[in-house]
Amino acid sequence: MKSFIKYIVPSAALFLGLGMTSCSSDLDIDPIDPNLTTGDKISSDALLNKCYANFAVAGNGGANGDCDIDGLDGGTTGFVRQLFNSNELTTDEAICAWGDDGIENFNTSMPDASHPMLAGLYNRLYVGITYCNQYLQDYADVDKQKTAECRFLRAFQFYLLMDGWGNVPFPTTISSDAPQQIKRADLFAWIESELKEIEPDLAEAKPEKEGEAGYGRVDKAAAWMLLARLYINAQVYTGEAKWGEAKAYAKKVIDSPYKLYTTAKGGWSAYQQLFMGDNGTNGASQECLFAVLQDGERTTAWGCTLFLMAGNTNLSEIVHPDGQTLGMNTSEKWSGNRMCKELVEKFFPNDDAPVAHACDMPAAAGDDRAIFESVDRTLTNDHQKVFTEGFSVCKFNNWYTSGTAKNNQFPDTDFFLMRAAEAYLIFAEADAREHGNTTSQEGTNAINQIRSRANATPKAAYSLDDICDEWSREFYFEGLRRPTLVRFNKYGGNVNYNWSWKGGVLAGRNIDAHFNIFAIPTTDMTANQNLVQNPGYAN
Repeated sequence: MKSFIKYIVPSAALFLGLGMTSCSSDLDIDPIDPNLTTGDKISSDALLNKCYANFAVAGNGGANGDCDIDGLDGGTTGFVRQLFNSNELTTDEAICAWGDDGIENFNTSMPDASHPMLAGLYNRLYVGITYCNQYLQDYADVDKQKTAECRFLRAFQFYLLMDGWGNVPFPTTISSDAPQQIKRADLFAWIESELKEIEPDLAEAKPEKEGEAGYGRVDKAAAWMLLARLYINAQVYTGEAKWGEAKAYAKKVIDSPYKLYTTAKGGWSAYQQLFMGDNGTNGASQECLFAVLQDGERTTAWGCTLFLMAGNTNLSEIVHPDGQTLGMNTSEKWSGNRMCKELVEKFFPNDDAPVAHACDMPAAAGDDRAIFESVDRTLTNDHQKVFTEGFSVCKFNNWYTSGTAKNNQFPDTDFFLMRAAEAYLIFAEADAREHGNTTSQEGTNAINQIRSRANATPKAAYSLDDICDEWSREFYFEGLRRPTLVRFNKYGGNVNYNWSWKGGVLAGRNIDAHFNIFAIPTTDMTANQNLVQNPGYAN
């Protein structure tokens, strides 16, 4: 249920239990119930709560509280914000106008070992792993299902580290010793084994809505999805393709009670409702296997879905179906992120994108997923730091299909970290790779179900290039693009697939293959003598 991670636990008890440093002061936020802490030891429910909350907030106290990571702020370490920055700004989908330290390196797809925001994401993931390790040390025998959930959260964060950084530190216990580094292929095998081992103890696959018992918590379907994601990328991670396994686990999700949400409501398309303020209650959560929860009054963050709204707007956009009401229903306007022209061209391949508000763009594109604004903006991104050079993405908003949001600054919009649509694309891609790089009828049907939900024209078959583009149309700005381009051999190396400002030039250019993996942060290299830096980067 949403309240399971809504009320953030007191920092004093948490940091005494973890033995970590924090500058947090006493908080006036109540824990889930008055019996969560006993003496200096945090209770099992409160600690599991914190394991989940690590994805949603920077630290105790919400947006304006202290960050859990000493020496870094909540914006630099916010999970969703840095997932976006690392996996979207580095690709053909997004570019940012801000002058923050590290933004230009993201825009050019060439971050290095000193990059502050990559260090923020890296540290966020390891703090989350530490919370999980503490739970498993103290409470592994309390409840089999909750222990399985905690092990999933730990495996998911190790997956993101493996994907981004390759050979990484591998702490699975609470220890004062510096962790050893694990090879990427060995971590793949560990994650695979861990997910299969915990699957029987997870709750049965069942979509929930906000207020229902399982909403915001993972179940068997999340494990299947992560295994499918693991297997579709297996050739990148281990050198060995596992297309059949990817199809099998994607099919388990497709055949589960989780389904594509297809009901238009109140002038909003089914696709739009996945990203709205009431996406936990409007029915769209039938597609969500793992949600990062937000509440405009009780669970607030600068680096979660607010970032995906405010970062993309100057409040001149119109996404509301009334065609008149401005903005995303948040007062924040940060004027930073916008689309690369190459993303626009996925929807308008004939260079015919109109001048239109976001509410009218889907009809012009013949695709409900084309939720972006071109009024008073240019298609091209001639200058990195000019917000209006590039269309504005209006995909995430704080509007409700009915009623009003709790707060017009901080959104109620949950971030659907895993959606059932991903299983359909994994199935189709693996199918195409098994059948000469073109989908069979089964793979074609999987993609056509996604396109039909978007009211886009179905096709008779899909090539791998078609599928790579379909990943972009379905999941742009959701943090999946960089791994997708790496898997399709369209990122680093002599790939000759380029986009605006890739490699530091407007037309784009090839970058060295070592950029397919991030550099281990310099701070960790200095602190842990067990580590070897990834090839191509200075220590």
